[in-house]
Amino acid sequence: MSDETDYASRLTSERGVALLTVLLLMVILTIVGIVAITVTGVENRMAGYVRTTESGTSAAEACMGTAVNVIQQTIDNGTLSASFLDNAVPAGPVPAGNATTLEQEIMGQSDNNPDAADTAPNTVATVNTFTVRGDIDRLYVVGKTGGSLQFAGGYEGTAGGAASGGVDIYYRVDCSATNAATSTKSRVTAVYVCTSTGESCQRKI
Repeated sequence: MSDETDYASRLTSERGVALLTVLLLMVILTIVGIVAITVTGVENRMAGYVRTTESGTSAAEACMGTAVNVIQQTIDNGTLSASFLDNAVPAGPVPAGNATTLEQEIMGQSDNNPDAADTAPNTVATVNTFTVRGDIDRLYVVGKTGGSLQFAGGYEGTAGGAASGGVDIYYRVDCSATNAATSTKSRVTAVYVCTSTGESCQRKI
């Protein structure tokens, strides 16, 4: 009779150990599952942030291309074309109220103007889901390599001294792309050197 009692006691004890083991395994598997779901969610969010950042940077770079086009054509024509204004048909990127200031900045009557892309943009455009604002500032002018730009040679125009090599005009372009829905913001700033000989502006920095 005691053997049967011992056997029943051992069987009950083994069942208790088995139940405890199963419970521990279930807890471990649950933790592993939660961690896996959390990691996957974080990775997806990170991938989304990367995609949004890349889109913002691309939008800001598009603003750079627009700014360079505005600069080069304004230098070549000696005035800001009305086709660039936002009240033109089709609408251009330059706010009409800022046209005079922008022309002065490009042509050299207002070097290093303190305006900024976020507060008083020279260009405004929508690129995909981003509102892109650009600021153009003329920094300084230097004689082209091999040229002999003379002091007070302003009478020769924007690129005075063209007969003796011309000048390089340095501009800083600052573009800010903002997605209001996601509060994402990307900014790209570069320095370009331009001439009035019809050559395209070249990015320096």
